[in-house]
Order: sequence, then structure tokens, then C-alpha cells
Amino acid sequence: MPADLNGWMNNKNNNDKNDFEPPKFEPPKFIQGNSGIGVIIIAVLIIFGIMFKPWVVVNEGEVGILATTGKFSPNPLNPGLHFYVPIIQKVIIVDTKVHMISYKRNQEIGTMPDRYGTIKVYPAINVLDARGLPITVELSVSYRLNPKEAAYVVKTYGLNWEDKIINPIVRDVIRNVIGKYPAEEIPTKRNEIAAKIENQIRDQLLKIEHRPVIFESFQLRDIILPENIKRQIERVQIAKQESERAKYEVLRAKQEAEKKAAIAKGIADAKKIEAQGKAEAMLIESKAQAQANKIISESLTTNLLKLKALEIQGQFNEALKVNKDAKIFLTPGGAVPNIWMNIDDNKKVISQIK
Repeated sequence: MPADLNGWMNNKNNNDKNDFEPPKFEPPKFIQGNSGIGVIIIAVLIIFGIMFKPWVVVNEGEVGILATTGKFSPNPLNPGLHFYVPIIQKVIIVDTKVHMISYKRNQEIGTMPDRYGTIKVYPAINVLDARGLPITVELSVSYRLNPKEAAYVVKTYGLNWEDKIINPIVRDVIRNVIGKYPAEEIPTKRNEIAAKIENQIRDQLLKIEHRPVIFESFQLRDIILPENIKRQIERVQIAKQESERAKYEVLRAKQEAEKKAAIAKGIADAKKIEAQGKAEAMLIESKAQAQANKIISESLTTNLLKLKALEIQGQFNEALKVNKDAKIFLTPGGAVPNIWMNIDDNKKVISQIK
């Protein structure tokens, strides 16, 4: 602590005055005697800082590569404020956000920066199918630089590393995969083809030394076939649709026939069951009647018949008391006679006595 400041604090402790003067700070001794030189040095430092700006700010989604006399440091500069020595050192800022390469038809070729990274637009990829027919493919590939290997990537491939790593791999994989399929099979095997392309791109990037690129996603947007193949596929699809429709109609007619046959069989079975029930009922009834007749015939003994004849004779006697002119006719071979009664009004009444 300067002496003036110590004396001032001692005086403050000795008296309670409210007004005081702050201590005077003196410039360094090498400037005290040469005030002009000191001002010049300060001015030079300020100008140097403005001109060369010996610091850099690395934002999120970026890393810095520190180069000292042209040699890259393997350790990247993470987001934040970093100082370096101008002229001798410099910092290269590299984007590590997700980038995309989009292969399109009839699009302006170039680079379109967006909020989260960079989108590069390349022409659609032209390939040949298994029979040598030309096919155009539209797709998109998303990826990002491995932050830990930023110095290696820039040192080995340069700042345009995407054109030297991603683009050749994508084109080579597309040609290898689609070149194994006939054009007419490609629409029906689109998902299979997309899966193979994605897996092969991922595998190729993993095989690169230091793994400089992190693969994010792949999207197969469109596959443009030759016009004659399109027409052929349309004809095949129409034929398949007609075949499916015919199969549906045949199946429907078969189901209707089976339905009608089932209904007819049900009706026939119902009638059969009904007739069988009636026949069984008649059989049961006839058996019961026969059994009853048997029981009755077995119960008609000689004494019973004589008793019955006496009962009938008694009824005849009673009838003769009422009508003396009644005529009695005996049925041949029967025990029960028929009685004819003559009355005053000459009407005939037939009565059978059992």
C-alpha cells in the first residue's frame, strides 16, 4: 500500500473529520521522468490491440484451431474468449453444427446457410440400374464435424473437407446400391434400398482414420425412372389391380355360393328333422295304440263279456218300457245290438250302446 494512503488512513483514525482528500496515485517511475514516452507506449498498445485484436470469441456450435507459425494445435479451442499472439499465431474458426448436403434436380447449386448449420445443394445423382438404364436420385445427408478432430480435418482435407469426404462417399454408395436393382423393382423395394444406402454411408464414414465426421441422418427423397419404365410399371400395376379385382369377385361369388348352400342345407336339415320328428311321433303313437289294444284284448275275458251282455240287456229292457214299438236288430257276430225306435213324429234316432 502506498505511503500517502497509509498516512491518510492514520490521520482518519486520529480525527473524525467528514471531509477528506483521496490519495494520489503516481504513475510508474519509468514514466514519471519521461511523461511523453509513457503516453506513446500506452497509445501504441491501444493501437496494437485495435489493429491486431489479440483475442477471439468462439461461439457455441464452433471450435477454434490455434495455429502457431503455421502449425496446428491438436487441442481445439472450446466456446469462450481466448487470447493469442498476433502475427505469430492465428485462430481458425470451424463450424461444428449439423450440415446437410441436398442433391436436387433443377435447383440453384451452392451453399445456403441457415440458423443451425449449412445446407449445400448439389445436382441430383445419375446412376445406372442393373440393366444399364439411367436413373436419377434425389436425397439428403445430414452430418457434422467431429469437434475433437477439427485440427486433423482441416490439416488433412482443408476447409472444404465436405467435398472431399461426404460427397464422394455418398455418390459411390448410391451407384453401388441402386446399380444392383432392375429399374422396375426399385419402386417396390424403396425402403430396402434406403436402408442399405444409409448403412453403407455410415460404415464408410466410420472407416475413415480419426473418424472426422459424425453421421446424423439420411433421407431418400425421390427416384426418377425412365419414361418407358414408368409406363411399363403402370401397366403392370393396372394388370395387378385387375387381377386382384378378379380374385375378389371370384372370392365374393364363392362366398355367396357357400352362403346359399349353407342356407339350403340348413333348410333341408330342418325339414328332415321335422319329418323325422313327425314319423317318430306317429310311430310312438301307433305303438301306444297297439299296446292299449293289446291290453284291452287281454282284459276281455268270458265272464266280463257275459257281464257286459247283462248290462246291455238291462238297457234294452229299460228302453222297451219307454217305447214298446222299438225294433231290435242284432249285428251278426257282435255283442252290441243296434236299436231303432219308432216315435210319434216318425223320426229315427240311431243310438249305439256300448
